[in-house]
Amino acid sequence: MIDNLSLPELVAQMFVVRASGCLFDHQIRYPEWEPTASKLRYYLEKLGVGGVILVGGSAAELAVRSHQLQSWAKFPLLLAADIEEGVGQRFAGATWFGPPMAIAEVARHDSGKADRYAEQMGAVTAIEARAIGLNWIFAPVVDVNNNPDNPVINVRAFGETPEIVGKLAAAFIRGAGEHPVLTTAKHFPGHGDTAVDSHLELPVLPHSPARLTEVELPPFVEAIAAGADAVMSAHLLIPAWDAEFPATLSRKILIGKLREELGFEGLIVTDALVMGAIANKYGANEAAVFAAEAGADVLLMPLDPEGAIQAVCEAVTQGRLPIAQIKESVKRIWSAKAKVGLLVKEKEKAVDSTSIESIDLSLLANPQARSTAADILRDSLKFGGSLPLVAKKPSENQLLRNLIVVDDVLGCEFLGNHTPAIAIPAKYGYELQLIDDRTGAIAENTGAEHFYPTLLQIFIRGNCFRGSAGLTEAAQDWFKKLLKTGELQAVLIYGSPYVLEQFLPHLPPSIPYVFCFGQMPAAQSLALELLFGINETGNA
Repeated sequence: MIDNLSLPELVAQMFVVRASGCLFDHQIRYPEWEPTASKLRYYLEKLGVGGVILVGGSAAELAVRSHQLQSWAKFPLLLAADIEEGVGQRFAGATWFGPPMAIAEVARHDSGKADRYAEQMGAVTAIEARAIGLNWIFAPVVDVNNNPDNPVINVRAFGETPEIVGKLAAAFIRGAGEHPVLTTAKHFPGHGDTAVDSHLELPVLPHSPARLTEVELPPFVEAIAAGADAVMSAHLLIPAWDAEFPATLSRKILIGKLREELGFEGLIVTDALVMGAIANKYGANEAAVFAAEAGADVLLMPLDPEGAIQAVCEAVTQGRLPIAQIKESVKRIWSAKAKVGLLVKEKEKAVDSTSIESIDLSLLANPQARSTAADILRDSLKFGGSLPLVAKKPSENQLLRNLIVVDDVLGCEFLGNHTPAIAIPAKYGYELQLIDDRTGAIAENTGAEHFYPTLLQIFIRGNCFRGSAGLTEAAQDWFKKLLKTGELQAVLIYGSPYVLEQFLPHLPPSIPYVFCFGQMPAAQSLALELLFGINETGNA
């Protein structure tokens, strides 16, 4: 069939566009990136784009959404999501695991258990992805996060050494590989040792070829050997290999290193082309052309899909890009589609075989999956000081304070009056105070004349577009203030272990602390139950 496709149809198969996981236009949260239903249907039905990456909505809603998109599509779609921490990370209701670095913490004490956890995480993610219509997992992350200041990889990595990252990533791929989904090793050739967020600007990896071969490449070698279906490129400049182009746009790196040196034969997919590291310098459409020239098969998240398709077509007609290379990419894409059950020759059969009636939501967040997720979080907890904390009833004129510090209160989907970080302390008489870096100076948020015994809870981890994975100014100021006044009763940190390392040298041994890699309600519950000595029956 490939020979029967027009040039625009061939090129369109190389593109994966972003869309909201929600069903209705009024639910769209990022209108710059997520097209309306009519525009999205045009991309799928008329242009024939090859796939969609989805974000947002509930898992049950996405099951309907995925079938809607397949019914619109000119050709069956690859439906992808960044579900590095399980389907529940992006789609409410499904299993949400802690970040991969939690399993690396388990590996410090029991490597066999960590391997089993990583494999189970891969299997659960694959099963739940298929249950809601997804067939492409943008995971695992195989970057080696050996830079504590890394703002974008951070706890998304499986660890800080190539040995542990490669081993756990391979286990994840094995687990997922038992099911009809595609896995993706990212971000080639390694985004772990950077202190710049490529969503905002272009990082530079200044290492020698010998160092790159020793640290950055081994996890990709293991991931490929384990059967990774795709490798995602990183938007970073590596002068030792290519002083001109970042990896995503470098033929020396994508073909010379990944294809020829490592022998990878699967799909090469770019990281999102809307990210600042690429878009700021090369522009939306020209970046797509450069990536295709460099050897990328799949061009992810162009800002203007129609314009980018046209630009790549023009590059072919002008002789800049061989049509044979486009066809090779489409062959790989269609082979991948066949692997996950999308028979391009039988579009209607491919869509009908996963009809709405076949949805089985019982596959989502079953007790065993949730138990595994909880076990990973529990086995990776760090804690110390005088535990459990005995919450003493304050005097009539004194209040207990539950001070929660986040980097962005508007982006905290894991917090609410019903979530454990707020609900459990409330049962012990703690009153909530919520702070972020927008709240203002510390003097504006506290009265010097009052003394509040305080439970300090800090939610900080590396996040895309944040530009930092370290302590916010608000968190640092409050920690220092509470130590100085003697108000600090206990500290709970959710997210980055590097934040805990910054606190520990200053924390008196009598003050209890609990650290959890996860930030979701299940993580909050585990941390607070440990802090207050709550047993399984809910009693202290």
